[in-house]
Amino acid sequence: MTKSYVWPWVNRLSHLLLIVFLATAYLIGDYKKLADYHVAFGYALGVVFVFRIIWGFVGPRYSKFKDFNFNLADLKAYLLSPFRKGKPYIGHNPASSYAIIGMILLTFLTIVFGVLTQGIEKNHGILSLLHNAYFEHMELFSHLHEFFANALIALIGIHIAGTLIDKFIKKGDAIDAMVNGYKKTKTHVSVRLNIWQKLFAILWIGVSLFTLYYMLATKDNMWIASANIKQDYAQLHQDFSKECGSCHITYPPFLLPKSSWVSMMEHLDNHFGEDASLDEISKNSIMAFLSQNSAEHSTQEAAFKILKSMEQNSTIIAITETPYWKHRHRKIKKEVFASAEVKSKANCKACHSGIQNGIIEDNRIHIPRSEG
Repeated sequence: MTKSYVWPWVNRLSHLLLIVFLATAYLIGDYKKLADYHVAFGYALGVVFVFRIIWGFVGPRYSKFKDFNFNLADLKAYLLSPFRKGKPYIGHNPASSYAIIGMILLTFLTIVFGVLTQGIEKNHGILSLLHNAYFEHMELFSHLHEFFANALIALIGIHIAGTLIDKFIKKGDAIDAMVNGYKKTKTHVSVRLNIWQKLFAILWIGVSLFTLYYMLATKDNMWIASANIKQDYAQLHQDFSKECGSCHITYPPFLLPKSSWVSMMEHLDNHFGEDASLDEISKNSIMAFLSQNSAEHSTQEAAFKILKSMEQNSTIIAITETPYWKHRHRKIKKEVFASAEVKSKANCKACHSGIQNGIIEDNRIHIPRSEG
């Protein structure tokens, strides 16, 4: 056996970047406050991914897709002999060849549905132009994004298990080769990059790292920026801003359905234990404004999900009593709501910057620490 140089530096470095970008994006995906970081690492992953596909056509031997082993007989023999050393492969073995193609497909679908989710559900990024047309299907795109991401992680887990079996049971050197580039082979081979491949490799790594830096450093760039419009309720409806805003923040009308607003306005003499009665003209004017801008007439994620959660009970008049609000805030300790900074569940602006202007976004959430 001789030592052969099979995986050049660009393969190994890009492999590392794929691992870091994917792992980071996946691990922070459930943290709403880190939504922009999740998207940033997702786009950076997409850039590395696109370059890797091109590398599969222009790269050196063993990196090209045409050098992958898709022979079904070889795959069967490889899978049926997991605990003994089988036929050696200089490049990718049959199992890893199919796994890589599967990971490429799942990565593509994860990124595509991630961008669609960002645009349609959050009204952010380059596909925010689809928000108004497809917002009613926002949950479908979100579920598909999560499904393909989880399927990708599962396949990666199988791939890792395969490499560990190769390393510790079959006594192979696939893992070592991805660190130092060398594999033990019967005949000596030495993969070298030509000048164009080197230039492409430098461009590949440079653009990937710059993409991540750009996404993290410029939060208002076209790939991440919000398309939600700040509302000036004082200009939109003076009575609503004056009368409602004199006692509490001007809650965005889209946070409750029309039936709730009508019920609330018809019983202002007992408005959460207070007498907030208005003259008939002001009351009717405000009621009309709230009804015209209620959850039924909004494409906002919060409006859509609050409305859906109230399908079984449309008589709720307190935003904090809606099933969706309770679900989203279920993990927040009671001490937070009782703290001096928050004081009440109804004090939404303590945590949601911009809510009084109709802006409710994950990256604007700041939850104060509980006291004591």
